[in-house]
Amino acid sequence: MHMADALLSPAVGTTMWGAAAATTVYCSAKVRNSLDDRKVPLMGVLAAFVFAAQMINFTIPATGSSGHLGGGLILAILLGPYAAFLAIASVLTVQALFFADGGLLALGCNIINLGIFPCFIAYPLIYKKIVGRQPSSARLMTGSLIAAIAGLQMGAFGVVMETTLSGISSLPFSSFVMMMQPIHLAIGIVEGLVTAGVISFIWQARPEILEKAAADQPIGALPIGKVLVGLALVTAFTGGILSWYASEHPDGLEWSMFKVSGQEKLAATDGLHHTLTGVQGQTAFLPGYGFKSTHEGDSGRLGTSTAGLVGGFMVMLLGVTIGLVLKRRSKGDHSHSHPHDHGHSHPNHHH
Repeated sequence: MHMADALLSPAVGTTMWGAAAATTVYCSAKVRNSLDDRKVPLMGVLAAFVFAAQMINFTIPATGSSGHLGGGLILAILLGPYAAFLAIASVLTVQALFFADGGLLALGCNIINLGIFPCFIAYPLIYKKIVGRQPSSARLMTGSLIAAIAGLQMGAFGVVMETTLSGISSLPFSSFVMMMQPIHLAIGIVEGLVTAGVISFIWQARPEILEKAAADQPIGALPIGKVLVGLALVTAFTGGILSWYASEHPDGLEWSMFKVSGQEKLAATDGLHHTLTGVQGQTAFLPGYGFKSTHEGDSGRLGTSTAGLVGGFMVMLLGVTIGLVLKRRSKGDHSHSHPHDHGHSHPNHHH
């Protein structure tokens, strides 16, 4: 569901950039209070996991379409909504800049569609209400499924609205929405099942991670090494090997565009579009998750594996860096507000 620049007018694209930037600043301020030595690496590893998972397009039977995980809901359940938003924004920024997945003008829209809806609507208003304070396997499954479907429906509708507001006449609102919503319902069901699987695994291994995220608290002294190692191994396997078997079918957005306009991609005529496409051409060193001059065959798989592993590592590094910067700033704020507390250890570390 990564939008390309050609779907957007400069006005809509830049407005959504502004909205995404403002939300990022807001979330950064909120996250400072709940980050600690264990949540920072968890944020990085989970962002890398979502990057790798998004590489796996799965076929939607009988449609000729495919879908991939959004991942925002998984991140919200395990990190809390604010850190989750920063993590999904990191994933989408790395994808746009280095893999030419999603346009640069469209980056703000993609961050809103794949970040805001799952983190701030589907997670608190649907998932948390269903799962409640006493999670059970059935509640986790139901909550994950319904929240994932709802989040993706809102994201798909967001794409339609942004395209309509941009005045893309070849994709009229009524016919575009009639294609986008049903195909993303099917994709949402798969995302819900994957989300339930990941969350159930972590709930059984370390239920406290879910409790801390729900309360937006630091993880404290909780040993989460096994969870981190498990997630890192799954991420490497997914990005490095499973990505070979991704569906070749167009994703739900491209499929919907083709059904409505006869084209999977639209050409942009505007000067700003051309400029940003040129920038992306320079920055994307593994465009489309492969080497720039790939011949079909083994080199294609090597390119895909390289993209999966390098991209996962870059996202993990970015996630950890953001976490460390925010944590350092929160310490700075803390020492300024309590200048006489330097000799005391921080009470949060003993929970």
